[in-house]
Amino acid sequence: MASQSMQDPISIYELTVKDASGKYVSLDIYKGKVLLIVNVASKCGMTNSNYTELNYLYKRYKGQGLEILAFPCNQFGDEEPGTNADITDYVCTRFKSEFLIFGKIEVNGQNADPLYAFLKSGKWGIFGDDIQWNFVKFLVDKNGTIVHRYYPTTSPLTIERDIMELLETS
Repeated sequence: MASQSMQDPISIYELTVKDASGKYVSLDIYKGKVLLIVNVASKCGMTNSNYTELNYLYKRYKGQGLEILAFPCNQFGDEEPGTNADITDYVCTRFKSEFLIFGKIEVNGQNADPLYAFLKSGKWGIFGDDIQWNFVKFLVDKNGTIVHRYYPTTSPLTIERDIMELLETS
């Protein structure tokens, strides 16, 4: 049997990631949910606004089926240098975030996490394959299909209408 990194997944639900404590989490637990997947950083100029807005969206829509999956990444300007414990403590203390913070990963290059290799495999036009910076956002529908990719500078609140539309579909 080929490992995940050697075999192309057909669905996001086939992937497994690590949470901040190092435990494996199968993404199939999110079947039927709308997912907003974001590569995050604690020391970025966009940190405060993104976490504040992500928290707002999560509190407003988690009861309707939204899950936000945050993946710390230190590949851009050394803006996420801490350990998984440091990052989780910072995010939960400073921003009171309730959505899950996963283990730190790489999103580009040879060591890119298989989740991000999969997310980047879509036809994204002017985006190209690579993640440009912290806070790139991917919106995934209830069937596990990646439906939108947003620039790092896209305010999470501007995604609200797209989230609402996906939550309303069966």
